Amino acid sequence: MGTEKKLIILVDDNPANLRIGKNVLSKTYTVATAPSAGKMFTLLENNTPALILLDIDMPEMNGYEAITMLKSKPETKDIPVIFLTADLQNEEKGRSLGAVGYITKPFVPSQLLACIEENC
Repeated sequence: MGTEKKLIILVDDNPANLRIGKNVLSKTYTVATAPSAGKMFTLLENNTPALILLDIDMPEMNGYEAITMLKSKPETKDIPVIFLTADLQNEEKGRSLGAVGYITKPFVPSQLLACIEENC
């Protein structure tokens, strides 16, 4: 009876980023992917992940709006969130909303895993 892998939800509107991220992480974690913040909230109805990797620049609801909603709900407020972004200029804003980290895209697999290990 092995230990169960921790669940990570990866949220990104780019299918290539979802595929690459899942490939990198699935050796160590159980990975659920969501192409939008709305789909992430659907996943959260039945799952409590150890961590959420959240893209900032998405249609419909961006990462800042999504983290604000996550942090406002008692059942999701304690889930660590790491932003995935092509641009670090708003890192301070993200951290002020509750993000525990930032990873730039395109991400380097070793850096992605290291950042997750620190926060998971």
